[in-house]
Amino acid sequence: MRNVSKVLLAVAAAVSLTGCVADEQASSEPPGDTVSFPPPSTEEPAPPESETSAPPSDDASTAVECTAKDIEVTGGANAHPTITLPKNCSAPTKLIVEDLQPGTGPEAASGAKMQAHYALSAWSSGQELETSYPPSGQGPLDIPTVGEGLIEAWNQGLVGMKQGGRRLIVAPPETAYGGQQGHQLANETLVFVIDAVKVTAA
Repeated sequence: MRNVSKVLLAVAAAVSLTGCVADEQASSEPPGDTVSFPPPSTEEPAPPESETSAPPSDDASTAVECTAKDIEVTGGANAHPTITLPKNCSAPTKLIVEDLQPGTGPEAASGAKMQAHYALSAWSSGQELETSYPPSGQGPLDIPTVGEGLIEAWNQGLVGMKQGGRRLIVAPPETAYGGQQGHQLANETLVFVIDAVKVTAA
């Protein structure tokens, strides 16, 4: 999975050569991950009151969509975060962009340059796939143009970040690699935690 950051930047070259951004980003897969979350059955009689008051099991799946508040992120700014994904709700079907810590430095408007640390986890497994943070990472990712040339979740999600800030981005497949046939993450909902290390105005 060390090639994900390369793919992020490689998308820029592919888009500029073909000019077919819309076609490449379209996805034939349904949004969210491949796990099915059926609604509760109504065929069984209601259990006794003592059973309904019991807390749900940790591994229970429901048809309720997760929100940013359901995702736990720990760790300080510019330090490797720990991402804990919930088990009692389904993968979001819409892009989530949420500031975890506001920055105080320059703002990354469209067209700005940015250096960013990131950690990437897969929704289906909850496992981290890649990170730029030390000691295992290769250092901050250079982003030449904020707002274009990356996966759509980053094109939208990085705009407005301030230097020193930390942001959560949850990307359903159609905003990530859903349009890239054969990509190993084509059907995956991706969870990013991003730290804006340095922002340079356009």
